[in-house]
Amino acid sequence: MSYRIQSGDTLSGLAKRYGTSVDSLMKANPDIQNKDLIYAGKTLNIPGSRDSFEPGTQGQGVRGGGSGGSSGAGNVTAPPGGAGPGTRGPGGSPFDIAMSHMGKNAGSLKYEKTGVGADMEDWVPNNVNCANFVSACLEQAGQIKDSQHSASVMTLQGNLDRDPNFKRVDLKDAKPGDVVSMKVGDGQHVVMFAGWKDGKPQFIGSNNVNSDGSQRISLTSMNYPIMSVHQYQG
Repeated sequence: MSYRIQSGDTLSGLAKRYGTSVDSLMKANPDIQNKDLIYAGKTLNIPGSRDSFEPGTQGQGVRGGGSGGSSGAGNVTAPPGGAGPGTRGPGGSPFDIAMSHMGKNAGSLKYEKTGVGADMEDWVPNNVNCANFVSACLEQAGQIKDSQHSASVMTLQGNLDRDPNFKRVDLKDAKPGDVVSMKVGDGQHVVMFAGWKDGKPQFIGSNNVNSDGSQRISLTSMNYPIMSVHQYQG
């Protein structure tokens, strides 16, 4: 979330109000150089109160997904078949890149110093990292530029719509690594297509599967309405 700084606000006071820390606020707002100096009228990124560094537990059953739960897929830990080869960019396959992080908590992944973690925005709360993770996988695969990275599902969708290297396809024509944007209640969720299992589409992404509502990289089936499937053509 974001907050417009008011006269009299301090980082320590805002950290206490939103259940975070001054250090996390500094990380989420790299333009702030002095923790004792903030300016009224400026917008402040507020990181999640559950920012953590604990590793995920690979192989646990999937309870849900997206921004508000989904149909579970049991102990799915390997990529299903039946979808043919995935798309590849100059840097490799975004599906393979995502699979290499299976089971990691978004809260720990986004603070890694290289690869996907380095491309993820640190300030994004741990329960809404879906677009942040997908963007970073696409970036690592060389399918999008850093300027196209977004932590917003709708912004990422718009960026891909404007990119001549991507086109919208039907789910039946999807390949592993294709970007799938879904409607979830009043919000949105984005994952990558991962193939078919028992006639059901499978997806990999940063999903709300942890008991505290935070996200972990997991592979599961979902039954949300699909807004778009973007396939890399470059």
